[in-house]
Amino acid sequence: MKSLNRTAYAVMGVIMLLMAGFIYAWSVMAAVINKELVIAQGTLSLTFTLVMITFCLGGLIAGIIGKKSTVRDLLVPATIMLSMGLVIASYTKGVALLYIGFGIISGLGSGIIYNVVMSNISKWFPDKQGFISGIMLMGFGISSFIVGKLFVAMSSGSISLWRTTFKLFAIAAFVIMAILSFMFKGPADNYKVEGMAKAKKEPATELEPKKMIGYKAFIIYYVWAILTTGAGLTIVSQASGIVTQVNDKIGAGDIATIVGVLAIANGLGRVIFGALFDKLNARTVMVMDVAAYILAGWCFILALLHNTTISAIIGFVICGIAYGAVPTINSAIISDYFGRRNFAINYSITNTNLIIASFASTIAGRIYDSFGTYMKVVAVMLIYVLVALIMIIPLRRPKGE
Repeated sequence: MKSLNRTAYAVMGVIMLLMAGFIYAWSVMAAVINKELVIAQGTLSLTFTLVMITFCLGGLIAGIIGKKSTVRDLLVPATIMLSMGLVIASYTKGVALLYIGFGIISGLGSGIIYNVVMSNISKWFPDKQGFISGIMLMGFGISSFIVGKLFVAMSSGSISLWRTTFKLFAIAAFVIMAILSFMFKGPADNYKVEGMAKAKKEPATELEPKKMIGYKAFIIYYVWAILTTGAGLTIVSQASGIVTQVNDKIGAGDIATIVGVLAIANGLGRVIFGALFDKLNARTVMVMDVAAYILAGWCFILALLHNTTISAIIGFVICGIAYGAVPTINSAIISDYFGRRNFAINYSITNTNLIIASFASTIAGRIYDSFGTYMKVVAVMLIYVLVALIMIIPLRRPKGE
């Protein structure tokens, strides 16, 4: 098939990431699902932990076999898994099928789609690595807002309607993704952008995965990513609960809207920090991200102390922007520090920070179950980012090999 304008592939990428990003609507979904299942928060939160782990594994699988497979070879089975997982989860009577369907099968599909889209779009836009990463990941981030609102609206009226909603989502995702799977592709190996030689910022190094993981700069960044991602997941996974504690009279629709604000800010944060990365050094951008988290934590503390919904909303906006920055920085820093030749596998290795960070959502759920307040959860989030701030003091861009 003849190649389209690279902008067309970027639009396709955003749509596919909108489909794959529904996993981040879990906080809103969980509140609706638990009205029927009535499960402890920590037990239910394990679903989100599982989906984050399998999301990373899916990306890693795509990165490993990507050079030997076509885009279609990866996207078609990933599309089937994404949809099949939702259907399986819709039949759960407790948490078992929820873990298997949503947590494992859909998570794997989402991770593969994410890696395929990001690695190929990166090749189409070598001159705008930070910005295009932000645009792509904005689609992934705002998916939770769109899906969350639709899920609540479609599930209202009966506590079991969420099961039908899962099936309808599965059908929609399958149809859209199946069409795009046959249209989306990466550029030819000799692809060049006009004027790119002057505009492109050359990578510091071009490293194979084995060498990259031994670099001090990679180790520092990886730990930083675990801590900041964990901080974001702490809030994302418990967002609806935080809103309810701040204002216990608020309805499900309003909760979905407020939590959706976090998702929109998440998307904006990806674009904002992507653009900043193209203009500033990585460490400066990372410090700015941590500062945003700290400010968000302060807003949540005020909201919980004084039951002020507006403070919670401001906190979600700032936290969403900060959390949105992390995956964009992941993409941009791997390309800038360690090169584009092995981007797909190096990027998927970096994204495994989510496997460790994902336990933050389960920890947050357990903390709430133990103390009955989200104030302790916010305190843990702040500890994560303060340690992250200390971690990046010695970070330096590699000098090259």
